[in-house]
Amino acid sequence: MADDGAKAGKATQAADAPRITFLCDPAVEDRLPPPQPANRFLPDWFTSLDREMGMPDPHGLPGLTVKACMPVTDAFSLGWIIPLACDVRFMVDESGTGIQAGWPPDAPFQPIEQHHPGQIGAPAAPFERTVPLKWINPWRIKVPEGYSVLFLHPLNHFELPFRCFSGLVDCDRFDTTVNFPFAWTEAPADVTLARGTPIIQLVPVRRQALLQGCEVRASTDRELAEQKAAAEKKYGFASTYRREWRVKK
Repeated sequence: MADDGAKAGKATQAADAPRITFLCDPAVEDRLPPPQPANRFLPDWFTSLDREMGMPDPHGLPGLTVKACMPVTDAFSLGWIIPLACDVRFMVDESGTGIQAGWPPDAPFQPIEQHHPGQIGAPAAPFERTVPLKWINPWRIKVPEGYSVLFLHPLNHFELPFRCFSGLVDCDRFDTTVNFPFAWTEAPADVTLARGTPIIQLVPVRRQALLQGCEVRASTDRELAEQKAAAEKKYGFASTYRREWRVKK
């Protein structure tokens, strides 16, 4: 009976935990790929890697690839991804500024609009070859009071031929949808991005928990000793980060 009570307590806690909610127009709900946890969208370049390189590193330990790097893996797992709602074809000339985009006639909505280049100061540096576009987002995002949402280009998705601008929105008060400005980065190109391609990663952040203060100074002797000991562990023992320093999410 005690075990059953403990399980019931955990279930109640999970039900009461802060959560993010994605809302869409009921008329298109069945036609949209839903937002999902970011770790459902691992790119092929990462999943196809072996964990070991088959050679020792400079410290004599097995040489590892980025697939063994827990900070990278945790970044892939952070927050949620909103996927592209339909196939979109991009035809881009050699200058990178002549861009045509098309999508199926039965798409649930127009997935892309164009920004005026002057909104980012183009063609001044660093936007000499940039036409700003934006992904139209069908999802309204609701978070509990006191939370904002950080919108990021999908972290470590180097395979994507575009780059989203980052933004922070107080989605606990913003009662409509947020669209996602981006710049196309591959030219020339004739590329079709498939329905379900990750287009934005979003991370809810509790505003009250954000650090406001800052201290900048030289390390003390004790802090230098701590750093030296940690470096020796990092480069002298396998999986030290996973065992001692990583907090399980």
